Amino acid sequence: MRKLPLAVLAGAGSIALLAAAVVPGPPALAAQGQRNPPLVYTSVNGKIEAIDTQLNGISLRTDSGQRLAWKFSPRVIQAVGDHKPGDPMWVIYRQLSPSERAVTALGFPGADPRTIYVNATGRRVVLRTGPATEDKCEGADASKVTDVTMPSGRSTENPGACWCCAGSGHTCPPVNHSGAGRIVLTQCFP
Repeated sequence: MRKLPLAVLAGAGSIALLAAAVVPGPPALAAQGQRNPPLVYTSVNGKIEAIDTQLNGISLRTDSGQRLAWKFSPRVIQAVGDHKPGDPMWVIYRQLSPSERAVTALGFPGADPRTIYVNATGRRVVLRTGPATEDKCEGADASKVTDVTMPSGRSTENPGACWCCAGSGHTCPPVNHSGAGRIVLTQCFP
């Protein structure tokens, strides 16, 4: 993965982009002949502050008052649909290196009474879901984990309490909590 610098979005509703977008490129660790370590993930909760459809940017104000913004592909902005400023949103992102982050998913709690996953990654992915154990996703019973192959642009309903997504032919542990609403998958690992 390589980092792209992000500029300030122009126009009447301009927002400063504070996070880094990433695009596929040669993985640094693979080039060094090392195995990829587990990716550290973080999530933030807040409310949508702005959506810029011309520049494919979304910003949110976190519950702690911090302003964050990301630039996405047009397919992710399209999958966000009719959400608007003020709507609750969460973001899960992976720390790829000390200076690189990549968003895995955007969540819109309460946008639907069911749990709906939308594949906006641009490729076929595997959605893995399973039950929580004592309200924790880590250590879920592997015999109860289900896999659903999702073509790009498709959506699926899945009530599993925990989830993850991986590229077709790969696997991942379902460590992310889900809930009623819409989850837009933006980039799956590995």
